[in-house]
Amino acid sequence: MLSNPHNLNALPPDTEKRYGIRVSLRDNDPFRRLLAEDWQTFHWFADARQRDAALADMSARHQFSRMGDTPTLQYEAVER
Repeated sequence: MLSNPHNLNALPPDTEKRYGIRVSLRDNDPFRRLLAEDWQTFHWFADARQRDAALADMSARHQFSRMGDTPTLQYEAVER
């Protein structure tokens, strides 16, 4: 279930999405106790260029983060 599916990349249903980003939690993230030890989600793209651009954007430091804040999400490029 998606709370805001309009925030995800929309592609026509017949477009094959082979290039993805796996999003998971670091081992020391306290959210692992709330979600699950092996929680992960994927974002899929039609080509590697789109995926790589999204990966760079997602893994960049958020411009409104406080000094000393460290993101605890892990991003990994994947293909199927």
